[in-house]
Amino acid sequence: MTNILILEDELPARKKLKRYLGELQLEVEILAEIDSVSTGIAYLKSSPALDLIISDIELRDGNAFEIFAEVQLPCPIIFTTAYNEYWMQAFESNGIAYLLKPFGREKFQMAWDKFQVLTQKSHKKSNWLNQLQSIIEGKYIAKVDYKARLSVPTHKGNYFLEVEEVVYFEAEGGLVYGYDRTGKKHLMKEATLKEIESQLDPDRFFRINRGELVHKSFVVGTERYSKNSVAVKLSNLPRSLICSQSQTPAFLTWIER
Repeated sequence: MTNILILEDELPARKKLKRYLGELQLEVEILAEIDSVSTGIAYLKSSPALDLIISDIELRDGNAFEIFAEVQLPCPIIFTTAYNEYWMQAFESNGIAYLLKPFGREKFQMAWDKFQVLTQKSHKKSNWLNQLQSIIEGKYIAKVDYKARLSVPTHKGNYFLEVEEVVYFEAEGGLVYGYDRTGKKHLMKEATLKEIESQLDPDRFFRINRGELVHKSFVVGTERYSKNSVAVKLSNLPRSLICSQSQTPAFLTWIER
């Protein structure tokens, strides 16, 4: 029996994972489905008998790496996420595969096969951790064609917004807006910021909090906002945007690349 923990805050994503696990036709038991950092920490501190964790990165109340920094991990992790920029951090946190959403049955099977190979060779964690180099070199990172322009709907039709002209995207009141270098506000057709983010090059765009996604070309500086977070200054924008505490370390690394 393989005991699994699912860390995922989106119900459709959890349903897809459970469907893929069911199709394996193996003895698999999902011990828990958790959608938040706080619950994840409490659960893992209870020392459950886990064989595998399948984890998203952005959870309901923060970043999954906050969990893994707080508790000693008992098993390998398959990461499933829309964020490309965390792959190195993932492999430093017991990661054995990094699946970019939206991924299909084939990619999931590849990750599962990797888990099977590593755990069958030895039950000692040190052995499967030593075999991650091939994954880090990109074997399990999906290739994505990022968009250079986005379609913006109007009552007369559509027009196109060049991605390189966008200073930042913002989720507000259930809608998503893009702000270009002239300050013009564009109502996007995408329903969520995560949907926008999945279409953009993570080397160029970074989600600094749950509601704002910034373009690196327009970041002109940062200021200390609190002990663990920074305010991000963008060109052509009079106010600063606040990077969340959970995102600040990754943002500061990203902005200097």
